[in-house]
Amino acid sequence: MSVVSVSMPTGLIERLDTHAANHEYTGRSEVIRESARAFLTEFDNDTLAAEPLAGVVTVFYDFDTHPVERQVTELRHEYDAHIASNDHSHVADYCVDLFVLESDLEVIAAFVGKLRAIGDVETVDYSLVPLDSIGQLQND
Repeated sequence: MSVVSVSMPTGLIERLDTHAANHEYTGRSEVIRESARAFLTEFDNDTLAAEPLAGVVTVFYDFDTHPVERQVTELRHEYDAHIASNDHSHVADYCVDLFVLESDLEVIAAFVGKLRAIGDVETVDYSLVPLDSIGQLQND
């Protein structure tokens, strides 16, 4: 097995070690391998290949990080044709941006990936719904 060296903030390493201990992993490498597998298969789902999709994406970042807010805004402009709605709010000491996208899986995955690549973004969460599936249960 190859060895990969990764730089992380001390707080994240401590959280990894705590998680590994609390969930009986053999160590942080096992946690990282599982996380990498989950990340790489995140958008690899045939049921989501349907077009179009609705994607709801939330982004949290520290209130005092204006460069992050600028980068999120620039990304919003880049994906404007796919964004049906966008809201910016404040929760505690955080900025929260909520995006509703209507597009295909490739576009939404790229948008989420670019948000996650912005330094100092705390979390990026999303949910995806094939628009063709809405209301199907009512017809059965």
